[in-house]
Amino acid sequence: MILVSNGNLDVMGILFDRYHIKIFNFLLKMTRDKEVSQDITQEVFYKAIKYRASYKKGKFSSWIFTIARNIFVDYYQRQKNKDERFETIEYKIEQKEPDQINARETNEELNRALNQLNTVDKELVIMNRYQGIKYQEIAEITGSTPGAVKTKIHRAIHKLKGHYLQNT
Repeated sequence: MILVSNGNLDVMGILFDRYHIKIFNFLLKMTRDKEVSQDITQEVFYKAIKYRASYKKGKFSSWIFTIARNIFVDYYQRQKNKDERFETIEYKIEQKEPDQINARETNEELNRALNQLNTVDKELVIMNRYQGIKYQEIAEITGSTPGAVKTKIHRAIHKLKGHYLQNT
């Protein structure tokens, strides 16, 4: 990213290849909408290029996830102001083996429980458990400390478990 911030925009293609799927998957879990997630992912990399001079030699993944998070928050606020709600993805259960049906039902119940969390808790769970982002990096992204992030994630997982057990 240092090369990009110095004007070598060709290197941004490498960074895009490394991070666009991670950013997209994070946003997809947050929005539950493929098209919106694609649009926001595109906007993340557009803003990364536009504001490349603001990159300060830190960890690139923290910087890019901070951009993604900020754009998502803006999107969420716009949607909230329009009084629209995110739609939950509905799954079709096809004729499958019993284990596949149970796995799909478990996944649906987990997604319902995840959607019951507030936005901050949902975001933390997705970053840590689905994206595998470490506490230190989440702390950088959210402007917090690793200890506070660990505590918040632990509490969010506890809430998630409560919602999950309530739904089953």
